[in-house]
Amino acid sequence: MPVAGPVAQPVAELRGITKNYGAIAALRGIHLTIEPGELVALLGPNGAGKTTAVRILLGLTPATSGRAAIFGHHPASREARLRRGAQLQVAKVPETLRVREHIELFSSYYENPLPFAETIAAAGLKGIENRLFGDLSGGQRQRVLFALAICGNPGLLLLDEPTVGLDVEARRGLWTRIREYVARGGSVLLTTHYLDEADALANRIAVINQGRIAAEGTPAEIKERGAAAGLEDAFLAIMKESSLQEVA
Repeated sequence: MPVAGPVAQPVAELRGITKNYGAIAALRGIHLTIEPGELVALLGPNGAGKTTAVRILLGLTPATSGRAAIFGHHPASREARLRRGAQLQVAKVPETLRVREHIELFSSYYENPLPFAETIAAAGLKGIENRLFGDLSGGQRQRVLFALAICGNPGLLLLDEPTVGLDVEARRGLWTRIREYVARGGSVLLTTHYLDEADALANRIAVINQGRIAAEGTPAEIKERGAAAGLEDAFLAIMKESSLQEVA
């Protein structure tokens, strides 16, 4: 029999993670992995624990118990910081700097950043490199924030509600950028309230409710579990089922 090769290490993982804020349990023993070249969408209602999970993977808050890792390293370590990028829902950068200046500044933080021209092309910013951030439209600003997330040449992107407030054209444009990043071998953890976004982009979906993973699988598997034709109906069915289990 052929000898099996080594199992690829997950790009990111949460193992038995709990997070308590005083008497409030934000996460209750969740397990989640992101494999190389995979986009995982983390879905759930407000307060379900999505942002807490992202903050733990960013090393911004420690878990109460369990293990979190980025490429095998602690999320707060330098090794982890150099190999991940993030686009958060709430992000502020100086409006008086030009697009070029923002990217060059962020790129300088990394040992092996993408070439400037490659970052511009990947984020769809060609032609506006010398414009002030404050003069950009909402969609253009989101593309700049995406550029800042990828300019360090990371293997993992953490995208927390990256298309909130964008019009349809701008949202679809950012979807294209995300798909291209994954096609080049990158991995993504995406949190979103737009179920069509998760359906369009994700290889795998994890549904979180009240700090627990309520369902996990491909978009097709999630729909089958919810016995629904669409992801929205399946999501609502899973939310109802998991809430009833908590009461029981």
